[in-house]
Amino acid sequence: MIANFKNFVIKILLHLKNKNVLVLFFLGFSSGLPLLLVFTTLTAWLRDEGVVRTTIGFFGWVTLFYGLKFLWSPLIDRLNLPFLFNLFGKRRSWLFLSQFIILIMLFVLSILTPGDESLLFFACITLVIAFFSATQDIVVDAYRIEIMEDKYQGLLTASYQFGYRVALLISGAGALFIADLYSWSIAYQTMSILMLIGLTTTFLCQEPENYVQKNPHNQNIFILSFVEPLRDFFSRYKEAYIIILFICFFRLSDLSMAVMANPFYLDIGFTLSEIATVTKIFGVAMTLLGAFLGGFIVFNYGVIRPLFAGAILISTTTLMFAILSVLGNNMIVFVLTIALDNITGGFAGTVFIVFLSKMVNKNFTATQYALFSSLMLLPGKFMSGFSGWLVDYYDSYTNLFLISAFLGIPSILISYYFLKKKFMAE
Repeated sequence: MIANFKNFVIKILLHLKNKNVLVLFFLGFSSGLPLLLVFTTLTAWLRDEGVVRTTIGFFGWVTLFYGLKFLWSPLIDRLNLPFLFNLFGKRRSWLFLSQFIILIMLFVLSILTPGDESLLFFACITLVIAFFSATQDIVVDAYRIEIMEDKYQGLLTASYQFGYRVALLISGAGALFIADLYSWSIAYQTMSILMLIGLTTTFLCQEPENYVQKNPHNQNIFILSFVEPLRDFFSRYKEAYIIILFICFFRLSDLSMAVMANPFYLDIGFTLSEIATVTKIFGVAMTLLGAFLGGFIVFNYGVIRPLFAGAILISTTTLMFAILSVLGNNMIVFVLTIALDNITGGFAGTVFIVFLSKMVNKNFTATQYALFSSLMLLPGKFMSGFSGWLVDYYDSYTNLFLISAFLGIPSILISYYFLKKKFMAE
């Protein structure tokens, strides 16, 4: 095991000479930066400005764009942007457009105050950011799959995950610290400037050569863009329905309770500073460790065995939150819970991305990958809408976490089935 780990590290260092590994780090950073700025960091700003919690809850639904991106992903595969396509090519032109609009809209957001009079306009800007952030994710996923062959996907995915998690640290803890020291305006202006990292990377990186140009002339664009990718998937996998069911359940356990995490920490007596330090700074470090372990294990042992382990870990670490809810304000258990939860998240996230990447047909890269990603996100986001009601109904967080852990059982059973059937044997 130690020898394999050493060889894995050496291979990563050697592949850093290939700029695609670094490119995926910076594109991962660009993808991760806007997420919290329209989600948890934004809700902190809204509450700090006195916006009522009911309204803040509605703002949380902007992240549904990340789960619905399969609806416009066919356009990303099919459409060439005027002028920009000639400058950058298919993937880089969409990257440039998305990153530029995110940068501008973050700056516009920074000069607004989310008061009653401007709240609607504020919400509209947030929606624009979320939409183009989801669009950027579609393109980066396609770029990652197309830029290098399958055997390097573990390394590329780990690099992407590192960049993504670093961005979450900066847009989470970093933005909160800046807002506390200076103002929310300066915090969001700083985040806007950091989007230049993504734009610079797009300028400097190379356009993939592996995607297949599709010509929609004389054919129905809906069939080409949506029906055909689905038909391709079902024709290649006789167990397609089981795969789809697995994708829907894989992250259901942790996503269904995620929206109640910060209220839970506050309700059991932790301060905002403690929450930021443990969940954002320490938590991101643990997620990076998990992502690295995921890339290492996939590189050496394939996908299915780590996928089975990830399904088990997601459910069992959710039980740690139930233990914390019983013990209350216990810093040791809090730190242990966050450590296990974030290591699991990084590990399972990396393994799952590689799993999806190996299933897509490169003729339909963006469409199929975006659809699979959406199937993973939407059930959890839908269920999370009931999490607050469950806490109030039972007057306890414990039952919520127990129910969430129970929701992970189907993914454990299906991944065990994959393991026994030697699905995707390597």
